[in-house]
Amino acid sequence: MSRPHTPQPPAFNRAALAPGLLGAIVLLAGLALVGGEWYLYVQYAVSILALILCVFAGQARLWWWLAGLIPLAVVWNPVWPLPLNGIALQGLSIAGAVVFVAAAVTIKIPADTRR
Repeated sequence: MSRPHTPQPPAFNRAALAPGLLGAIVLLAGLALVGGEWYLYVQYAVSILALILCVFAGQARLWWWLAGLIPLAVVWNPVWPLPLNGIALQGLSIAGAVVFVAAAVTIKIPADTRR
């Protein structure tokens, strides 16, 4: 007679998945708002989500992701916006969406075994 299989707790969690995918969605949806007054909300959302992913990359000890995520937070910061024209900002938005999705898929935070 075989014993029932006891499920093991996961070795990692994907806490970066939701903010990464949301950041990509905000960047792509924000393409329609470039130059408008509502684009300020896109800037806030992108910079905050990029910084959240920086924290998750640090927890996962994937420091090289900071090279892609910190520039996202700097380019889209609403406090000291960079003087970029619409075409450059649209190209950077697509590249930033790729960085968000790639970070969301690859950042895996080790599960806390102290619980």
